[in-house]
Amino acid sequence: MDSDGDGIGDINGITSRLEYLKELTIDAIWLLPIFKSPMHDFGYDVTDYYTIDPEYGTAEDFEHLLKKANELNIKVVLDFVPNHTSNESEWFIKSLHRDEYYSDWYIWENGYLDSKGYRRPPNNWISVFRKSAWHYVPNRDQYYLHQFGISQPDLNFRNPVVVEELKSIIKYWLEKGVAGMRINAVNHFVEIDKDLFGGRYPDEPKTGRPGYGPDDYEYLDHVYTKDLEETYDLMSQFRDVFDAISLRDNLTRVMMTDASTGIKNAVKYYGEGIHYGAHIPFNFALIEDLTKELDARDMKYAIDRWLTYKPLRKPANWVTGTNDIGRVASRFRPELVDAFNMLVLLLPGIAITYMGEEIGMVNGFVPWTETKDQLACNTDDPVNFIDVSRDPVRTPFQWNNGKNAGFSAAEKSWLPVAEGYEHINVASQRSAVRSHYQVYRTLMGLRLRPAFRLGRYESLALNNEVFAFKRWYNDDAYVVVMNVGRTYQVVNLTAFDLIFGQLEVEASSVLSTRTFSDNVHANYLDIGADEALVLRMQV
Repeated sequence: MDSDGDGIGDINGITSRLEYLKELTIDAIWLLPIFKSPMHDFGYDVTDYYTIDPEYGTAEDFEHLLKKANELNIKVVLDFVPNHTSNESEWFIKSLHRDEYYSDWYIWENGYLDSKGYRRPPNNWISVFRKSAWHYVPNRDQYYLHQFGISQPDLNFRNPVVVEELKSIIKYWLEKGVAGMRINAVNHFVEIDKDLFGGRYPDEPKTGRPGYGPDDYEYLDHVYTKDLEETYDLMSQFRDVFDAISLRDNLTRVMMTDASTGIKNAVKYYGEGIHYGAHIPFNFALIEDLTKELDARDMKYAIDRWLTYKPLRKPANWVTGTNDIGRVASRFRPELVDAFNMLVLLLPGIAITYMGEEIGMVNGFVPWTETKDQLACNTDDPVNFIDVSRDPVRTPFQWNNGKNAGFSAAEKSWLPVAEGYEHINVASQRSAVRSHYQVYRTLMGLRLRPAFRLGRYESLALNNEVFAFKRWYNDDAYVVVMNVGRTYQVVNLTAFDLIFGQLEVEASSVLSTRTFSDNVHANYLDIGADEALVLRMQV
């Protein structure tokens, strides 16, 4: 929400809408980066970790947010981006000028001259944002490493002074009253020790994947810049900071981590042995393992695989979207919004909802002329930029059917509002008898019951199109069943142990013909295309 009419969401705008989150019985809000930044990558390029960016508000605004959130018993979690800073930060400028204290805070390396006398970067490493991960600076006559945008130089995590400074930043915000932090891009923190290769960083091997060229991140296998073992020790060090303050205040501070990586690496962020890791290492199974052509078997495999790999006594977590990933309604189809919200909210573990998924928002359309995302702009392609642009999932939240969907009183919001906001908005869904918002609220109520908070879990692909899972605690049992196909199906829920007779509908997707308290037969359930139900066993 934009509170000051500049078209950009801000802290006071969030504060003004906290009652909406309370209405949904949300426990905590996680904010994307709010630190001072030139905004080349929307706050992921930080110049000062101790200061709120003026575009979003002041320190006083943030304290007011914390105060009101606390009154409503809503926790506030911040996004922390320590892999890199902005190239406009004081740290970087001092490092650039070889300041004695800051000189080694970033990854600096010499280039070389090729046979024709042209200057070349140290090796073939490629940025996540495409093209070389090295940028030459004449002032220092060296290249700096940037695994993301050119404006985002990587910090040197092999420098213990850098690590201690980052710990101090975590401590500062936790002591301010935030309930936790999500640490971004953790698996990019550490690069290979160049001393193992005679003092020069080695080339990374090519993947051989078809369709990718030398400028594409996927062209290389990132064995020297990603998922290095030392990262887990760093996470343990960071966790110590969270635990020390939690112990002092007798109030848990939550550490979340974000790493786009394989499942075996992902679950290691929970920690191993005596080393603790994150309370919540982000689980992207419902994003990365499911495609538009998903069927029930894919769903069972993706969910059960995470539950199998994660440590036995650690909580799972579920997320279907982020500010980088297309929305459920666009990635799959609008009819499956309720089914995916049932997964996020009723599977065992922690539920994370990206803003707007509770009302079924769709990706917006942002033309090349209005594109803000650095990743898209870096394609230099006004036709195919849309394939990588993250702007469509970042369009303004849709509060009502008014100007800028009620997000801002400005003539123009920072990104254009998505089409269809006239009916996909909070106001219209609040007043409707059946809507995604109403379903979401019902699911949040169910989530409080012991079967979903504490209960056991079992899942079945009843056929290729119908996925179901059972949650139960003592004699209280539920079956969540969803047809993710496009055809009418008949299934037998007695395939689950101790599910028989009649079941009662507790929640149903918007287009379902069934409503609360309807009865269905366990041994013969007819379920329409895209229909999703939460059923309770009658005792």
